[in-house]
Amino acid sequence: MTRAEILSEIKQAEEEAKSQVAQANEIKNRKISEAHVQARENIKRAEEEARKYAESAISEARKSIREEREKIVKKGLAEAEEIKNKSKKNVPKATKFILTEFERAADA
Repeated sequence: MTRAEILSEIKQAEEEAKSQVAQANEIKNRKISEAHVQARENIKRAEEEARKYAESAISEARKSIREEREKIVKKGLAEAEEIKNKSKKNVPKATKFILTEFERAADA
């Protein structure tokens, strides 16, 4: 092989290497871009799952609070009814006591 042929082959090899490096850079950039897109999709999906979980937790908490409130109200109503019934039973005694005290005060 002549010197010109060798130089020509070296130049051709250099051009092929440059082409391969350029292709590799393009592939690398494409892969990075795809990775960014995938990462954004993963973040979006995770945010959506977190939102759904939060909504579910809030809904469960509201349900629990509602149930607890209903129990407290029922208990309060039952206690009020019990006090009312006891008070009704004591009305005759109280009336008699008041009349007796009034009569004592009037006689004095």
